[in-house]
Parts: sequence; structure tokens; C-alpha cells
Amino acid sequence: MTVDTVTQLISEALFLVIKVAAPILLISLVVGLTISIFQTVTSIQEQTLTFVPKILLCFIGLMILGHWMLTELSNYVIQVWSNFSIYLNGP
Repeated sequence: MTVDTVTQLISEALFLVIKVAAPILLISLVVGLTISIFQTVTSIQEQTLTFVPKILLCFIGLMILGHWMLTELSNYVIQVWSNFSIYLNGP
């Protein structure tokens, strides 16, 4: 296994992690920003107000996008394991 192969595998894995995590992180970001703006406008200074909506919407996002996320991760693992003998033997 060459350094280029390892670098390619790691970069593909990191890109996959970013691609799979981005929708849930964006949901959390948008909900947090919306509630923060609401708190600023209404002068409510409760720190725990954002927790429940973020958790609920992240769970809903996981229920909707979970199948896609699992499919992406499974495809990557299948790709890595199907080429495993190539990684061991080298070019």
C-alpha cells in the first residue's frame, strides 16, 4: 500500500463524513440561529430554550435522511472491502 493510496482513502473518508454530517449540522445551525434571533427580539435570556427544538429537529432530520446516510456509508465500506486485496498487494 502506497502513501498515495492511504491519502486517497483518508480524503475520501473525510469527505464522506463531511457530506453525511452536513445536513444535520445545518439543521442545528439554522434552528439555533432562528431561536437566538427570537430570544434577542423578545429579550428572553433562557439558555436552555434552544436545546429541545434542536434535538427534536435533528431527530426528525435523522429519521428523514438516515436511510441516505446509511446508504452512503455502506457504499463506501463496500468499496473499501471489495478493493482490500489491492490495498494489501499494492500496485
